[in-house]
Amino acid sequence: MTSLKPWAARLPFPTSARWLLPVVLVLLFLAILIWLPWQARQMESNERQEQLIADTLWVEQTIRFQLGRHEEDLKGVANEILAGASVKRLHERMANELKTGLELKRVMWVTPEGDVAASSDEAPPPVATLSAASRDAAERARLSRNGVYSEPAPQTVNPAGTPGAAMMDYHYPLYRGATYLGTLVATFQLSAILEEMVPWWFAQDNQVSLLDRDDRILARRAAAGPGHGVYTHKRALDLPGATVTLMTDSVKTEPKLLPNLLVGSVIVLALALLWSLLALWGHISRRLEAEEALRQQMAFRTAMENSLVTGLRARDLAGRITYVNPAFCQMVGYSEEELVGRSPPMPYWATEVMAEYEHRLQNVLQGTVTPQFETIFQRPDGTRIPVLIFEAPLVDNEGRHTGWMGSILDITDRKRIEELNREHQEKLQASSRLATMGEIASMLAHELNQPLAAISSYTTGALNLLARPEVDPATLKPALEQAGTQARRAGQIIRSVHEFVRKRKTERRDVPLATMIDGIRALIDLQARPHRVTVHTELPADLPLVRADHIMIEQVLLNLARNGIEAMARVPLQQRVLRIEARHDAAAGQVAVNVIDNGHGIPADVAERLFSPFFSTKAQGMGMGLNICRTAIEFHGGTLTHRDNPQGGTIFTFTLPASEAKINGDT
Repeated sequence: MTSLKPWAARLPFPTSARWLLPVVLVLLFLAILIWLPWQARQMESNERQEQLIADTLWVEQTIRFQLGRHEEDLKGVANEILAGASVKRLHERMANELKTGLELKRVMWVTPEGDVAASSDEAPPPVATLSAASRDAAERARLSRNGVYSEPAPQTVNPAGTPGAAMMDYHYPLYRGATYLGTLVATFQLSAILEEMVPWWFAQDNQVSLLDRDDRILARRAAAGPGHGVYTHKRALDLPGATVTLMTDSVKTEPKLLPNLLVGSVIVLALALLWSLLALWGHISRRLEAEEALRQQMAFRTAMENSLVTGLRARDLAGRITYVNPAFCQMVGYSEEELVGRSPPMPYWATEVMAEYEHRLQNVLQGTVTPQFETIFQRPDGTRIPVLIFEAPLVDNEGRHTGWMGSILDITDRKRIEELNREHQEKLQASSRLATMGEIASMLAHELNQPLAAISSYTTGALNLLARPEVDPATLKPALEQAGTQARRAGQIIRSVHEFVRKRKTERRDVPLATMIDGIRALIDLQARPHRVTVHTELPADLPLVRADHIMIEQVLLNLARNGIEAMARVPLQQRVLRIEARHDAAAGQVAVNVIDNGHGIPADVAERLFSPFFSTKAQGMGMGLNICRTAIEFHGGTLTHRDNPQGGTIFTFTLPASEAKINGDT
């Protein structure tokens, strides 16, 4: 019997290699023990430097803000000088400025000749004593007409010329129009600026100095401590005309390493290891709970997607199908295995719209997609099904665009219903036109009777003339011409009626509004003549074409005109005027048509139900005329409304989409 080898001998690598990982871990542990305190010390040092920079910036802004406040106050003094204030008033104002800030030592008005016109001093000298740098600043202020600081310079304190505290003058030029009145000089003591403007808590831990352009010390506010030169920072005060730098020097020393480095590190690492084990256990528990919840959500989502009648299809950025649900497979007649992973062209693409598919695919590859569109899919047996597709981008949990998700609806039933509704609407409109012709049948017969009677009279007269022995053919010409004219008149009436009532397919084209009015003008006049109504048509010369089905719009015009004519049956003759007007609304891209009568108007209770089906104020009316008119106008994307005519009667207004083409002329 063969003995078993030890477990260690069955490992795929030699024994020495098994110790490599622990050794590496120990070395890593020792490296971390050394690196962590050094890194902590470095971070603390960086934090101290960054805190010093931030505090220095705050102090610099505080100093600049206080100096800016003095500059604004000096502008107020300058305004009083220009306003002609007295010397006493100027002295009081300048002395008051010194009280608001101890860093300000003197304010005086120096004339162009160098005389002191006013000062904050009780006994000012007659002639101003300015340093060379201050005189140079005064000249630059005069030329620029803006406030300028002089370069700081030590002030002499005795006749021997011993230097004292550094001073800095601020010159503000005084101009009345183009006349130079001198300069307003404010003298600042730099040491006082540090004493008054630097907070005590900052000066307690930092040595603060003001330096000139050569880094020479102008003023200093010192603090005790051993750490000078370790953490320093310089910040320019950005004074116009002067170069003054704020320098801060922290008294803090560099941070030291921990006293008991090894023990402290071991304790910290042990605690960190324990915490990490607890955190890992908690993380694993939460992950198991999340995975269980995810499985439940996936099961729920799968059941929900399998129960949907809406097809779902996911595609990646290359157009390749990555997911389909059972509803989509049933819709196109292909299984999930046949579709997932399939690249374009797809087996359910119909040949007649292949170009459309290719165009949409190119848009998808370019990163754009149409959110909603209709198209046609093809099943394996060749059956075409119309579908409505909604597509939206797929985004992963990191916000990256990974593809497109589409929802597909089979709209076969909807298309069938729309077709039935369209056919029903056409039949209803045809019935309405026939009903309209039935209502005006008697007037139509009377209108045709006149040209037919005239034709009979003219032909009878022509026959009588032919019965004479000698007949001049020229005498027959007027009678025959009149007979032909009356025949054409009767034919025009018959053609208008035939064109109006014949059944044909709805077709929208760009047509002139005047042409549609001319097409039914004979029928309008036929109804207007018995009521002795005058019809006026006013169309602008530049009225654009309208996009419309001319027979449907002619029916709307005829119905509205007939209603207006009948509404004026009982008004005085001079008021029986029916007007048809139009205007172009370029902003809305529409043409608005008004049919205006001077009739009895529409009562409020009738107006509420005016467009309701089967509602009519006529004894023999069907109540479908205005309802059909509104449906026809809404079919064209317009609206049909009415309002009271200020002169009495009613104004019906409907809108139609305007075409880009223009026509000239009017009716």
